[in-house]
Amino acid sequence: MNSAPAPSGFAPGSHLIAAHGGGAFAFAGMSHAGSILATPRGVRALEARSVEDLDEHALAPLIVECVEAPGSIEFLVIGTGAGMAPIARALKDALREAGLRFEAMATGPALRVYNVMQSENRRVAAALIAAP
Repeated sequence: MNSAPAPSGFAPGSHLIAAHGGGAFAFAGMSHAGSILATPRGVRALEARSVEDLDEHALAPLIVECVEAPGSIEFLVIGTGAGMAPIARALKDALREAGLRFEAMATGPALRVYNVMQSENRRVAAALIAAP
């Protein structure tokens, strides 16, 4: 495991997402305004304000985690914001190349799917665009 200090705005470990709304999420006893990326290694800020901002650069920590720990994540839930929106073909290709299965849906349903999969001890990650 990497011994480097955790990046700022990072909650180490796997966490259920307790709540969302008003452009924020609650998890690990804290709240975060803006989008988040939740993986088995932790929850961090996601530099994306809309689904159009989701690309390999925004999801680099997810891709790195898949490379460093093959099989640690089997499924990615993508929350696209207040409504359903398609993700770019280039991102789909990059996720497949990383060995991930994925599904995109509005953030509310995505968060619920993520939490259910988490409670079942599945190897799941979520990229969740903050919704109003």
